[in-house]
Amino acid sequence: MAFSRKHIASTGSLLGVSALLLAGCGAAPEESSSVSGESSDYLGCIVSDFGGFQDKSFNQNSYAGVKHAETEFGINMKEAQSTAETDYAPNLNEMVQAGCNLTVTVGFGLADTTKEIAEANPDLHFTIVDDNSIELDNVRPIVFDTAQAAFQAGYVAAAQSKTGKVATYGGMEFPTVTIFMDGFAQGVDYYNQQKNADVEVLGWNSDSQSGTFTGDFEDATKGKTNTQNFLDQGADVIMPVAGPVGSGTLEAVKEYNASNPDSPASVVWVDADGFETNADYQDIILTSVMKKMDDAITETIKADMDGNFTSEAYIGTLENDGVGLAPFHNFDSEVTDETKAELDKIKEDIISGTIKVETAGSPTA
Repeated sequence: MAFSRKHIASTGSLLGVSALLLAGCGAAPEESSSVSGESSDYLGCIVSDFGGFQDKSFNQNSYAGVKHAETEFGINMKEAQSTAETDYAPNLNEMVQAGCNLTVTVGFGLADTTKEIAEANPDLHFTIVDDNSIELDNVRPIVFDTAQAAFQAGYVAAAQSKTGKVATYGGMEFPTVTIFMDGFAQGVDYYNQQKNADVEVLGWNSDSQSGTFTGDFEDATKGKTNTQNFLDQGADVIMPVAGPVGSGTLEAVKEYNASNPDSPASVVWVDADGFETNADYQDIILTSVMKKMDDAITETIKADMDGNFTSEAYIGTLENDGVGLAPFHNFDSEVTDETKAELDKIKEDIISGTIKVETAGSPTA
């Protein structure tokens, strides 16, 4: 059965990110020495957005990609962790001054600064995660069709729900956030169609492209409050798409389960495998919608080292294993073989085009 829904929404929030100043004080990049080898003169660099490299999400995953290249290929590495938007320009300029062969910038919030500095330094290479608005020969976009894997997450969330209610919320209302929420909701809708069920999604309406957002990616208290509200409304599977704000969801669900052991809730994490990045909450993480940024970045560095840099966008999909559903880990025995088989079939059908997951934030839309 084909499932297709085309959503039309403004992407102005992405394209309208204001230009960032080229002045101000940023954290000085740190340097780490790599093992000696034939690539010891290659310098790979990375600048985080204000979430930082320990966000247990896309900054941390991107950082892992450069670290892997350092270990695997013997490159040198510089890193700059931003704590505010005003750090972006000075951090990137520091990388230019250091002569980085390739600089990874993490997040579409760095798009304006990346474009400006890349234009001024055409001999240096850059790659930016979660943005494909820059059209320059020395910039490679790395983007992900996360709606595909989120569709699977919505399906399994609906299958596991005992209350018939699941929920999702975002940090800021950007296409790279709503793409997760949209795919999740469509997966729940598909489950309802296939099973003649009526599982409800709280926090996001695919038809109106509207939902619940905290307004930032930093305040975990807001994430906890949102989650408590969802739990009060009966949701028992919750997917935060909010970076560090999601830690508030983990805390709220853990506390809820301690008081409600007979009707526990669970969490779907995003970007990285939350089971691996949130050791204290492994017992409540059902699965994760993964963007395999680390692999894409490592491969981009290797291509650059080999003289094969390209400005052609990398688009992570289920087909090329750039996105995917994480293992169920502690929940593996609770997810039925029937559901697992259905998830495999959904993956096949999305890859073949039988199921079309189309969202406003999709890089392939």
